[in-house]
Amino acid sequence: MIRLRFNYREVNPGAFQAMLKFDQFANSVDIDPILRELIKIRVSQLNGCAFCIDSHTRDARKIGESEQRIYLLNAWRETTLFSAQEKAALHLAEAMTRISEHGLTDEVYEQARAHYNEKQIIDLIMIINVINSWNRIGVSMQLDPGQNK
Repeated sequence: MIRLRFNYREVNPGAFQAMLKFDQFANSVDIDPILRELIKIRVSQLNGCAFCIDSHTRDARKIGESEQRIYLLNAWRETTLFSAQEKAALHLAEAMTRISEHGLTDEVYEQARAHYNEKQIIDLIMIINVINSWNRIGVSMQLDPGQNK
């Protein structure tokens, strides 16, 4: 059975509050809310954060995302259910999450640039960074989706 290692929120409330502020900023940017949730789900899938996958699939459903697109998110390249703009953002999210493997290639950047202006690219980078940070907390602390209800 997986159990929370310790209550990180109580042990260091300042760190938790800093993450909440980062999260609030990322949620306030001018990127479609459904795309924000898709990015959060996909990055969480890559990082193996069950808590965040559970949380963000719930959030995506609440704002109108379809079950089919959620189920097919891990195969977004293989379906026409995602727009070219969404695919560019998902590609950027995957590349940044795996940045130690290949960096952020010009191909990935140019694909994003074809669909987003510079401010939107920074907005996407912030969304991707904050969910990667939450995933690392979730996996490190062994957060369980059963605690997410």
